[in-house]
Amino acid sequence: MNRLHIDTCPLCGKDQLEKVMTCTDHYATNEPFDICRCASCGFLFTQDVPDESEIGRYYESPDYISHTDTRKGLANRLYHCVRQYMLRRKARLIKRCCGLSRGRLLDIGTGTGYFPHFMSGRGWRVSAIEKSPQARVFAREHFGLEVNAPEALPAYETGSFDVVTLWHVMEHLQNLNETWERIYSLLSDRGILVVAVPNPTSFDARFYKEMWAAYDVPRHLWHFAPSVIQQFGAKHGFILTERHPMPFDAFYVSMLSEKYRKSSFPFVKGMLKGMEAGLASLVKKERSSSMIYVFQKKVKA
Repeated sequence: MNRLHIDTCPLCGKDQLEKVMTCTDHYATNEPFDICRCASCGFLFTQDVPDESEIGRYYESPDYISHTDTRKGLANRLYHCVRQYMLRRKARLIKRCCGLSRGRLLDIGTGTGYFPHFMSGRGWRVSAIEKSPQARVFAREHFGLEVNAPEALPAYETGSFDVVTLWHVMEHLQNLNETWERIYSLLSDRGILVVAVPNPTSFDARFYKEMWAAYDVPRHLWHFAPSVIQQFGAKHGFILTERHPMPFDAFYVSMLSEKYRKSSFPFVKGMLKGMEAGLASLVKKERSSSMIYVFQKKVKA
């Protein structure tokens, strides 16, 4: 199997890389993968993940909710209950940050299509990109959405979107710097980029360590601390304007983490730890299990 071995940090270009822990793929294969850190800038990443052409089988578990829409298990049923609230919250955030009630939106990594369907119902002209053929079929059959494969991304015209969103997607993308550059070119001069990613400096990440479910190796290649993703934005011509916690993620992630630890009563223990994590994020939002980052495009002179 071809694997992606990282010799230099994608953020700062330095080669001072160190192993910090080993995590297990609890979804598909039970394989171990090392998490490494750049000693210079602090960027965390998964080492030796399967290459883009071969990683597809690691998403083929029927439990992978963003591709299958499964309701199996208490954690996934909770995910569905929270979804509608979060869709409304996302829509309000976008309207406030870009100043538009309707506009042109590109959702990259759209999964089964709930978000673009929700936004199109509010008058937005929505385009969507998704790698999984299974998820694209679901979006078409359930919502009538024509979702493109990632190969369509270069075909969009420069400056053709007011908003680009990636909801828990950036951590999956192997061509990281190229993706940031392409997004910059796709946005209009006053366009915004909205990125949601897990937070490896969160309360629950520090508690569960290598058992933290949101490391999700090898599907999650990159692990963005708040300071790191701000540096990525600056590197590619963006200004970070807002940061928001995603309080419900701690419950879902904690329940999965307890399951991976083979705890008795993982739902109860996960709910309690999620509540503790949520309280910690109220004191300091950078402790939230996942964060939403809003970037404004900085127009080059």
